[in-house]
Amino acid sequence: MNSLKWAFVILFLVLGVVGNYHFSEQSLAIRVAGLSVLAILAAGLALQTDKGKEFWSFAKDSRNELRKVVWPSRQETIQTTVMVLGVVAIVGLILWGVDILLLKIVAWLTGYGAR
Repeated sequence: MNSLKWAFVILFLVLGVVGNYHFSEQSLAIRVAGLSVLAILAAGLALQTDKGKEFWSFAKDSRNELRKVVWPSRQETIQTTVMVLGVVAIVGLILWGVDILLLKIVAWLTGYGAR
């Protein structure tokens, strides 16, 4: 039974794509309305399958878990962002220094770029 439902879901989606192409001379609003109806039908039918029910259960559980998250305050977010930018700047300067040092060593060893 699930296979039949998935076949209809695919059929609705293919009808949407083909219908959008076939009725390309129609106004955009009509085509969007038709695509919306077919997409809603496809999504509703997909949610009636076993995998669709599993997905819906997962989505509800995810939403419940998201409610449990403690979001940082604005001040905490700004402080963390400033700390990250500072560390990135320091690491960038260190890498730049190592790059210059290695460049000078290679130039000295090869004789290229030596003044």
